[in-house]
Amino acid sequence: MRSLFLRRIRSVGLAVALLLLASGCQSLGFGGLVASRAPADIPAAAATAIASDMASRFTEYVGPGNGAIGLKQDGSPFGQALEAALKGRGYAVLSNQKTDDAGAIIPLAYVVEPFEGQVLARLSTKDVELSRAYTVSGGGASPTSALSVMRRG
Repeated sequence: MRSLFLRRIRSVGLAVALLLLASGCQSLGFGGLVASRAPADIPAAAATAIASDMASRFTEYVGPGNGAIGLKQDGSPFGQALEAALKGRGYAVLSNQKTDDAGAIIPLAYVVEPFEGQVLARLSTKDVELSRAYTVSGGGASPTSALSVMRRG
């Protein structure tokens, strides 16, 4: 009985330690934003659908073609699809370049994570953060939540 109790405590302790380590891995990327990341195994059609929807929503809150976008990619299908979707909306997209004193360049980061059978997508700038959940299917992806918008400062 006692050994079972000790094993459970160790399991809980290990889970807490892993959570703490994982949260520490979200280092800040350029422009003070979280480093961009998306799973490499998202199907191309789903990555394109999510990126297209998020780019459309991004345009609503930042403005069409309002300056250049500094996008630090991780090389994932989503990162490539997002760059193409932003360019398709008229933005000049600078990939993997410094944006510290660049003036009109808007630093943009993304995070795409699987969660409970869905995919959560987030776009972040210094001023606004957009988040939405999607259901991924063989032919693409469809939104399963309303758009969450957080304005900073």
